[in-house]
Amino acid sequence: MNKAGFMKDALILFVITLVSGCLLGGVYQVTKEPIEKATIAANNKAYKAVFNEAESFDPDDALTAAVEGCNADLAGMDFGGVKVENVLKAVDGSGNQLGYVITSLSNDSYGGAVKVSVGIKEDGTITGIEFLEINDTPGLGLKAKEPKFKDQFIGKNAESLSVTKMGNADDTQINAISGATITSSATTNAVNAALYYLHNCIK
Repeated sequence: MNKAGFMKDALILFVITLVSGCLLGGVYQVTKEPIEKATIAANNKAYKAVFNEAESFDPDDALTAAVEGCNADLAGMDFGGVKVENVLKAVDGSGNQLGYVITSLSNDSYGGAVKVSVGIKEDGTITGIEFLEINDTPGLGLKAKEPKFKDQFIGKNAESLSVTKMGNADDTQINAISGATITSSATTNAVNAALYYLHNCIK
């Protein structure tokens, strides 16, 4: 191929790349806002599911500032690869604070990360948990999303929870999903991260 032919091909390739990049950028800008709105709507639905008495879920600078220190503490504890991502105040229709919705995760689930939102009253009582992310095996780990497992957390009031395979969980325990102990433990430790934040990181 002569030099002129090479330059022509290079120019054509450059133009194709430039046009493709512009098109992709345009698609991203068009879809960015709807995706963000859908994510916010899904998260708000989860917050309402875990703290039904609340009417709004409000950010707070002091709560957000405490997350980094909390995660530093958690890194040295026995909960595995957990961290807190977000903390919101759960507020009723009159503006009274009822508790918190804490989003936390564990990277130790069978399918990777498991992320939950945890509703917790001011006194430490769990009002519910809801999954924001879980990629476990259908019929096994994904049973964590079923009420039989996740509703066990409702009403628990302890600084931390553990998993039992005996099927007779006490006030500080969660019954494991049969055949999915890893998922059960990861979910419980994600909740433990939220509980640690509540009991140790709120000033």
